Amino acid sequence: MKKILRALSFLATSLSAASSVSAQDAAPEAKEEKPKVTLSGYIDSYILHAFNNPKSGTLMGNPAANGGFPVGRAFDRLTDQFALGLVQTKFSYSDKKSDLVIDLTFGPNAELGNFGNTKGSTNLWIPGNNYQSQLIGTSAAIKQAYFTYKATDKWSFTVGQFGTHIGYEVIDAPINYHYSLSNLFNNGPFYHIGMKANYVASDKVTIMAGLVNNWDNLFDNNSQKSVVSQVYIKPVDGFNIYLNYIGGYGDDTYLTTVASTTGKSYLENYTRQLFDLTTGYQITTKFYVGLNAAYGFYNFKSTGSDAADITSTYGSLKPSWGGVALYTNYAISDVLGIGVRYEDFNDENYVRYIGTKNTSLTVTAPITLADGHLIVKPELRLDNASDTKSGGLKYYEDKNGNGTNSQQTFGVAFIYKY
Repeated sequence: MKKILRALSFLATSLSAASSVSAQDAAPEAKEEKPKVTLSGYIDSYILHAFNNPKSGTLMGNPAANGGFPVGRAFDRLTDQFALGLVQTKFSYSDKKSDLVIDLTFGPNAELGNFGNTKGSTNLWIPGNNYQSQLIGTSAAIKQAYFTYKATDKWSFTVGQFGTHIGYEVIDAPINYHYSLSNLFNNGPFYHIGMKANYVASDKVTIMAGLVNNWDNLFDNNSQKSVVSQVYIKPVDGFNIYLNYIGGYGDDTYLTTVASTTGKSYLENYTRQLFDLTTGYQITTKFYVGLNAAYGFYNFKSTGSDAADITSTYGSLKPSWGGVALYTNYAISDVLGIGVRYEDFNDENYVRYIGTKNTSLTVTAPITLADGHLIVKPELRLDNASDTKSGGLKYYEDKNGNGTNSQQTFGVAFIYKY
């Protein structure tokens, strides 16, 4: 009898121990999630040659076009010399309920990409209030500075200065496949200061909406804000669609400057809208295609002689601009790839910066070295401008300083990221 009782006791103890181990395996003790701090950044430089040999030594176009305003490339604008692009240092902090990003940039492209936060040029907007103007200085080094509060698994809120949601390309050279930037990028907003809310409707749909200080503004130049929104859709894995929008009243600081210097206050009475589609599909692990299309327009509220003046200058009371860019690239190996971008851009009404129609073809063959840290980008770009509203005005520049319809460049960019 004692042997039977000892056997039953041993069996009960064994079952209890097995149950305890099984429970531990099924529900392991939850580990506390630790905050994550990361440091990243890059430097880039380039050298290129323009086969049209512009007399000015830049790719900014014919100075006689558009009253002397440049119409060519926005960033990689120097020829036949080594040039520095941008130096970035990016700090980020992330925990379960929040994210923080401090993205600092220096160098020529930092100034060009943050022009609403700089001073010293009559072509850039400077606040008339001296106390505001004094705040513009080191602000040019801030590319992004924002935090995100994760209220729930679906809702998050972002406040600060952040890169625009508009467009296919970004200012960061390591992220773009091509080194030179499209006209769609150059003629859209670069950054915003404001707040936005993000809602994850499902694993395939996300919605964003917010209010910002117009386009590329450290300070708001009127009492109204611009509305931003985005709908992200992922029909299948590898296929991403972004439907983007920004719109507001009197939100063009350039027109505000023109209105104040010319006395044409009616130039501030308008709304501006921009609709943008960005999409890409990773067809195979090696082959990718993308598309960016945008359409923007002004709606001036003026009447009488004021309306006639606007129509004479911009072609109508609702002048527009827009274009489309097609992208494709193929990974030949882990080291070498090749990509092509074709773009057709129209700003004949001169409501943005280029003031003409322009088509471009860009071929880039990035070479990735040093375990992915070093990217060398040889690039060929062919641009052609065709004006139909200004009597055949030629928008690029030849070796004698005269106008020409085309500009061809070949260059190499060197990018090191960490």
